Amino acid sequence: MVAIVDYNMGNLASVYNACKLIDADATIVKDPTKLKDFNRIILPGVGAFGDAMEHLKSTGMYDAVKEFASSGKPIIGICLGMQLLFESSEEFGDTQGLGLIPGKVVPFDKSRMDMDDHKVPHVGWNKIFNKPNKLFDGLENPYLYFVHSFHAVCDDKYTIGTTHYGYDFVSAVQKDNIYGFQPHPEKSHDNGIQILKNFMKL
Repeated sequence: MVAIVDYNMGNLASVYNACKLIDADATIVKDPTKLKDFNRIILPGVGAFGDAMEHLKSTGMYDAVKEFASSGKPIIGICLGMQLLFESSEEFGDTQGLGLIPGKVVPFDKSRMDMDDHKVPHVGWNKIFNKPNKLFDGLENPYLYFVHSFHAVCDDKYTIGTTHYGYDFVSAVQKDNIYGFQPHPEKSHDNGIQILKNFMKL
């Protein structure tokens, strides 16, 4: 049983449809008291970091997600949902995150990029150079679909995948039972479906 966390910021329909495609027992959950009843959760997200944190707190999902994380059951954050796992973001000022993974979220450094070839936001298909990890079973350096202007900075020990866009940035992370993907597995066809299948086996 997987809960897709509804805190008024997620791309819920495409995540739900991807879960149903692999016959996962998925439910969109709006009531934070219900999260503890599930085996794993997906934290999606589209939009601004600060707005997302306000919604997490106002809906009660902030405490519920942190409590779920402490249970040891698997969590995966997708796109903005991955960024929320970190301690803070520099988007529109310094905003506190969930603090489940040490690190912060920063904008793309345009001074390090050839802006004739690299536009921000980073939109489209790009490769993840992955370390061995259960979420990458059956995959090697897969192409996935990205849409983002910010990315995480964290210790290499939490990094399970990097992507090159002007420079190398962190695109997949893990700390114990907590996983994050900057790209959208639910929009990444077979490669993304394989990642979701692997997550359901954790």
